[in-house]
Formats: sequence, C-alpha cells, structure tokens
Amino acid sequence: MEFWKMHGAGNDFIIVDNRKKVIENKPQTAIEVCDRHFGVGADGLVLVEYSQAYDIKMDFYNSDGSHATMCGNAIRCFVKYVFDNKILDKAAFTVETGDGPKEATVLNTDEKESVVKVNMGRWDFSAPTVIPNITDANGKEYICQQIEVLDKSFELSCVHMGVPHGVILVDEICEEDTIRYGSVLEKHPDFPQGINVNFVKVIDESHIEVDTWERGAGKTLACGTGICSSAIIANFLNKIGKTVEVKAAGGILKVTLNSGSVIMEGKAVTICKGTTVHI
Repeated sequence: MEFWKMHGAGNDFIIVDNRKKVIENKPQTAIEVCDRHFGVGADGLVLVEYSQAYDIKMDFYNSDGSHATMCGNAIRCFVKYVFDNKILDKAAFTVETGDGPKEATVLNTDEKESVVKVNMGRWDFSAPTVIPNITDANGKEYICQQIEVLDKSFELSCVHMGVPHGVILVDEICEEDTIRYGSVLEKHPDFPQGINVNFVKVIDESHIEVDTWERGAGKTLACGTGICSSAIIANFLNKIGKTVEVKAAGGILKVTLNSGSVIMEGKAVTICKGTTVHI
C-alpha cells in the first residue's frame, strides 16, 4: 500500500489513494497504520475516493478507528495530495465529505508545502445538533453553560462545525489542563457521542491561541475544525472580529467568518512518501 504522510499545523495524517478500494477494513487499517510504535504513526487516516456528485471524495478515520465526518487540517492535506498527484487537473475543486461538499483552492504550492483555502461551510449552534440527548439548553443554544469535571468548573460553549466542539475561554493556555480536563470532558455524560474540547486564549480582536483535545485522537498539535469553532464562539461572544489569526501548538491558521460560512486558510506539508506491507 503506497501512502504519503502529511501534516497541517502539526496535525499529521496518512493519505492513501483508495479509488481502487485497496483498503476494505478502514477502521482497523486506521488503528494499525496510525499507531506510533507499530505503524507509520499519525493522528488519522485520509482516503481519496471517487465521488458520484462532486469532483472527489475524502473519507476520514481517527487514529482509534472511529469515523469522522470532517477534519479541517486533513482536508488541506487531502487537497494538496489530489493536486500534486494530478488526480484532478485544476487548483480549485469541490470535495465531498461526511459533512457535505467543501470548496477548496490551492493558493500556491511546491513539492513540500502548499497553502490551501477551504470553505468549511456553515456552523450550527443548535443544542440538539451538538448534543443529541439535550433538547433545550439556554433557549436553543448550549452557550456559556457551567459544567463541572474533576476539581474544576468551566464555562462551556458548543458549536457543530462538521463535528461537535466545546469551547472554553481561558486566561492562559496550559497543555497539562488540556490533557487532564479535555480527556474527561470528551466523554462527559452530557455528550453521548463524545465532543472535541478547545481551550482558547483571546490575545486581541484579531489573534487567539487554541489548544485542543480531539475526540478519537487525544491531544494534537492542532485541530482545524476546533480552530474554526474557537473563532466562531469567540466572535459570537464579542471577543474578536470576523477575521482572526489562530495560533496552535503546531502552526498558524487564518479564519474568516463570511456570511455564515467559515473560510479556513493554512499550510499543508508533505513529510514523506512510502510503502507499507500492512495489507
């Protein structure tokens, strides 16, 4: 099985052209190839597949084998892979995802690194959408709700950005807190399908810092949908403007909120190319 290993802001992935269905058991393959000791090592497995309705299809699996409808950093790597391998002969195209079609553009590229812009679509504050077992929270939204885990109480706001995200504004980013509390919040009884947890420091109206505990992957260096969700909530709470530079541990993304849609822009980087005897 031929693969590329790529990263977006430190969020790393194994990319495979699966148009000929070389991978059948996708969850188990993701678990094995993403293992950092016995596999190639990555946060997720990204598969290139044919689409019946759009230019191309992205299928994504977390390192624990769980399927995710969307991953912001993965889609930028996916777009570079498709463009570099001339699977599509154009720099702007539409990607089918589990969260619907996403319009993507390669802004500039070389063999190692590209800058990719993706229209991530609309977000949803509806509590039943974010948290299926809750029919009503703070009216119709789960915003600034108090939640207690371990020895601490947090003010949590939720938004669905392809996948469900919780956002907590903090004075300072602390990686130890992200791991300790994020891992518990992910599996909190309020969230029967799990949730991604983002700790956000607002620096000024056009700069924020984000640290994320990802559902199905754990602590990562960046989360594209988490970064978008953090910008959405911070803007909703009147902490930032509509365009923001977001710093994560693994890199920087630009997020623009435009007429109800989120435009994400950032780098996609090729790490290496290889062959595994996994299957």
